[in-house]
Amino acid sequence: MERTLNFDVVRRFVRGPVISAQAGWPIEGAPVTVLFGPSGSGKTTVLRALAGLDRPDSGTITFDGETWFDSARAIDVPPQARRVGLLFQDYALFPHLSVAANIGYGLHRLGRAAREARVAELADRLGVSELLPRHPAELSGGQRQRVALARALAPRPRLLLLDEPLSALDAPTRELLRGELRQLLEQALVPAIVVTHDRLEALALGDRLAVLVDGAIRQVGPVHEVFSSPMDVEVARVVGTENVLPARLVRREGGLVVVRTGGPSGAELVAVDPGGVEDETYACIRAEEVVLETDDRHASSAQNRLPGVVAARRDEGPLSRITVACGVRLVALVTRASADRLELQLGSPVSAAIKAPAVRIVARRT
Repeated sequence: MERTLNFDVVRRFVRGPVISAQAGWPIEGAPVTVLFGPSGSGKTTVLRALAGLDRPDSGTITFDGETWFDSARAIDVPPQARRVGLLFQDYALFPHLSVAANIGYGLHRLGRAAREARVAELADRLGVSELLPRHPAELSGGQRQRVALARALAPRPRLLLLDEPLSALDAPTRELLRGELRQLLEQALVPAIVVTHDRLEALALGDRLAVLVDGAIRQVGPVHEVFSSPMDVEVARVVGTENVLPARLVRREGGLVVVRTGGPSGAELVAVDPGGVEDETYACIRAEEVVLETDDRHASSAQNRLPGVVAARRDEGPLSRITVACGVRLVALVTRASADRLELQLGSPVSAAIKAPAVRIVARRT
């Protein structure tokens, strides 16, 4: 029988949202699943319900064939019996305890020798052995993260839960530690669930993505698959598809569809036919997939080439976010060096080139 985590829970907040989340996925192979969505979508509520820290109003939670929660049968297994490891966004290390004491905090049932051996084992695995005598105030952000992860792993949890694990760090440190945290999670050999609203963290940390919209899980799948192929417009917006354009199906031809967006004076786009789409649609295009050209003599394989002008430019570090008015308003993300080389300024003539596979067509709900 396949080892899985399954939950179908409802949590109602007085004068607040209703979280109604249902999903399930395999846990074999210790994958990392990212709970992804905007603030207030219910990510932390789901995480706390899985940990046993927050009791749903109704529903069920099962892990590896064991029932952790069942409102109908009055089952609510306490957090310690679920054997779940928790890593909070502020790491919650005890400032008055040494690193060794922090890691061994959950091992009070072990004898002293066994506890010290387990602390030494984890400290060696996570590269913090030399830090054992220190206190949290003496550690860097990355060191605190490693110590907090060691503490969460010390009792040998069956599931590891991380709530915005990088949000407490400054941007340069966060960028540096993304890859390191992924390696640590792989080494842990424990299935993990990471809560984040950061797209780059989701891409860097996760094997699987579960997208929450308005308290409900709308799509679950491999990270890159969900980001590149959102199942509907709400998911497209949440995962950061900058261009979500209302469109109408014009015709089908040779496995492709032609849609018109922006009304009679708008633009036609060619896309791969997803099937099952009729009439009203959305055309979803990631900003990275929009190529800007100022010289029509440079031919490419892109089937969509929309002439227009630069309507806005916003520099974001090494990148520039360019808005092009071309019958519709398209956002493109290019390097700042490319934007300077093409002299992309307000009013500059430019063409937006988009390959057909980069235009994701999803049905518009009526």
